[in-house]
Amino acid sequence: MLFKKLNNEKVKCLACAHYCQIMPDKFGICGTRQNQNGELASLVYGKVAAIHFDPIEKKPLYHFLPDTEILSFGTLGCNFRCDWCQNFDISQSPRQKNKPEFWGKKISPEAIVKLAIKNNTPSVAYTYNEPAIFIEFAHDTAKLAHSEGIKNVFVTNGYLSKESFEYIKPYLDAANVDLKSMDNKFYQRYCGARLQPVLDTIKRLQRAKIHIEITTLLIPGINDSDANLKKIAKFIADLSLKIPWHISRFFPAYKKQDVSPTPLKSLNRAEKIGRDSGLKHIYIGNI
Repeated sequence: MLFKKLNNEKVKCLACAHYCQIMPDKFGICGTRQNQNGELASLVYGKVAAIHFDPIEKKPLYHFLPDTEILSFGTLGCNFRCDWCQNFDISQSPRQKNKPEFWGKKISPEAIVKLAIKNNTPSVAYTYNEPAIFIEFAHDTAKLAHSEGIKNVFVTNGYLSKESFEYIKPYLDAANVDLKSMDNKFYQRYCGARLQPVLDTIKRLQRAKIHIEITTLLIPGINDSDANLKKIAKFIADLSLKIPWHISRFFPAYKKQDVSPTPLKSLNRAEKIGRDSGLKHIYIGNI
């Protein structure tokens, strides 16, 4: 649904803030959205790479439907290429293989909602990879869930486009957004992206009165400086002192096997910076 036709059968994808312009037969950055004869096709629509029932606190959400389970699912692909991704086997698979042989288990939006109803699960999470890249699949599932009184949660890197945000907004109840750094060069180097669209998404969520919680994975020597943490805390505080901030401990993963786990003193330092900024709800995770 989210694309625009350009000249010479080229298309512009509107799903995320990369706004990829894709030539015929080629893919967007995520590796899952392909120009097929001048039309944009999602190769992961109705196909899940992972689907589980989780505690909602694992998203992490601590202030939205606490002590309940959430039906979580995701697809292959991602619009980021973070060097420390713990789900790299699904998020980076289309990029590494160009066109994987197996795109995931087939399942319809209707079947996902029926699964939630059958298990009395009050919410569905679009997670494990970036939901912006499967936004049509997420939209159709969320719309059905909404009609059944089931809440919808995005666990996102925040790189939604304005168009995809407006598309999902009527059905979105909560989001946990990764705010990895306040340094644009960090996003360019480690994620292949930019900072500003992430900040824009968080502001849009706040304006739309969608429940927000923010997560920062603290990576030693990369984004754990006092200056960066103070900027993150200030950004959150300027929006609302009540927005929960999850400070997560890093463990070696993917291309960052040589980096040690985050020292507990660094997590405690970050928590103090958040408290000094006036934030009311700060949680240290992965310990």
